[in-house]
Amino acid sequence: MSLRTIPSYFPLPTVAEIDGRLDDICATHGVEIPLAIESGSRAWGFPSPDSDFDCRFLFVRPVQQHLSPWLHRDVIETPLADDLDVNGWDLGKALKLLLKGNAVVIEWLRSPIVYRGKPWFRDGLLEFATRYADRELIVKHYLHLGERQRRVYFADGTSVPQKKIFYALRPAATLRWLRLHREASVAPMHFPTLMLECEPPKDVAVLVADLIERKSITRELGSEALPPAISAFIDYEFSLARERFEGRAAPASAEARQGAENLYREFVLRAFRSSGS
Repeated sequence: MSLRTIPSYFPLPTVAEIDGRLDDICATHGVEIPLAIESGSRAWGFPSPDSDFDCRFLFVRPVQQHLSPWLHRDVIETPLADDLDVNGWDLGKALKLLLKGNAVVIEWLRSPIVYRGKPWFRDGLLEFATRYADRELIVKHYLHLGERQRRVYFADGTSVPQKKIFYALRPAATLRWLRLHREASVAPMHFPTLMLECEPPKDVAVLVADLIERKSITRELGSEALPPAISAFIDYEFSLARERFEGRAAPASAEARQGAENLYREFVLRAFRSSGS
């Protein structure tokens, strides 16, 4: 069984181009791609009519490539073309970044839009993330991401490109979700779901729903002052996270590192066994 969940409104030529690029990568590099998803605003649930297509994938190299003295790159990139961006990470890179608190891999695993995938790969990697992802490091990831966006786009306190609000709002909502779900480290990627589950103040929920609706039908939202309710929401969540997670987190445990090694070995062998290679 294979995973494939693509919205019916995605243009067929674009989907065919993505499928073709993924096939070419497998043939050219000799790798398997057990998961390829859509990232960015389309997967987050707040696209514009002209949003790019951001296909991200995880790949696995065959055993013989691991036995070579010549190291292979841990990323594979394809040329940018118009609104299409396709690139991916080696499974080893993904595991190492995950244990360092990089939440990008977790988001890929939670993407609602899947171009191709093996259930055992996605579910197994998601189970690993649920078990070993460090909550403190994940919180720091979203705090630093959100504060950087806050500084870049909203520092002067005047006019704000409205579509940029999401860049700080999404990390803030994720921080709130993690605060309310104290035993979890894997938050929803889909932004409307995230907002629903993080239970924001009613005025914030109404403003955000209106922004998403307007963004879905226009290429340009224009610039306005940052709504005070959203500004307060963002700053409050950043402040709480900063106060609680100010110190340095411990490196990944020996158990987590061993778990990553075991999973990596198992998945490299299984990827090619299941493909018939």
